[in-house]
Amino acid sequence: MNQTFIKQEKVRFQHVDYAGIVFYPRFLEMLNCLVEDWFEEALDRPFSKMHETNGIPTVDLKIQFKKAARLGDVLTKKLWVNHLGGASLLCGFSFEDENGTTCLDGEVTLVNVAFNEDRNDIKATPFSDEMKMKISTFIIS
Repeated sequence: MNQTFIKQEKVRFQHVDYAGIVFYPRFLEMLNCLVEDWFEEALDRPFSKMHETNGIPTVDLKIQFKKAARLGDVLTKKLWVNHLGGASLLCGFSFEDENGTTCLDGEVTLVNVAFNEDRNDIKATPFSDEMKMKISTFIIS
């Protein structure tokens, strides 16, 4: 069964600019939190453990801002997988307001990497079969 990872986030004062709307880099922070929560809660791969030996950096990001979000709004953040490669995955995402109106959507490409002890040598590394199975439940056809 294919599923979407969903979290809610309230727009706080720290997220907004002088006009009272979300300052666009804060949306990227919210997206990163969504990815981090997905890895911990749905894939059982918390960043606190993962980053001891490897990581999952963003290598490409496409985003469309469709509607302003304001202080006090509660956003429903959704994440799913469009494509799973050997060491990369292409995820789709959207943030909706309380009325179900899309505030932003887009795609993010993540790559599974490993690095040596000095962290000066970083290489793309294929996902394990177990991780591919977990991720595959989020592929939307």
